[in-house]
Amino acid sequence: MHIPAALAGRFYLIVEDEYLAASSMMAALEDAGAQVAGPVSTIAGALELVSKRKQELDGAILDINLRGEMAYPVAETLLKREIPFVFVTGYDCHSMPSPFQIMPCLNKPCDEQELLMVLADLPARQRPGPSG
Repeated sequence: MHIPAALAGRFYLIVEDEYLAASSMMAALEDAGAQVAGPVSTIAGALELVSKRKQELDGAILDINLRGEMAYPVAETLLKREIPFVFVTGYDCHSMPSPFQIMPCLNKPCDEQELLMVLADLPARQRPGPSG
């Protein structure tokens, strides 16, 4: 498997409620040299981690349906904080609400290699200064 060098040293949040999918994503990221926050399986848990680790996060992987709740509040928060992310979902990627259609979307089950390539292609995050 080709591992994108761009992921080494980066820090990603995984928001996923399916244990096997989350474990697979985490292993792929760690094998690529990235660090992982989570995985978290609830909207509240995701929002808390984004709030606590916002300065460190380079990006996120976001499932849309978390235990029957739509994770759009997490996506909105990530957009506001200019943290790039990719959706990984069982839903049709073309049915996203308009504010999120600009973000990459992969359908489950997704190929780990494809996920790593999409993450490597996300724009580099411009971190806010100490006051931000």
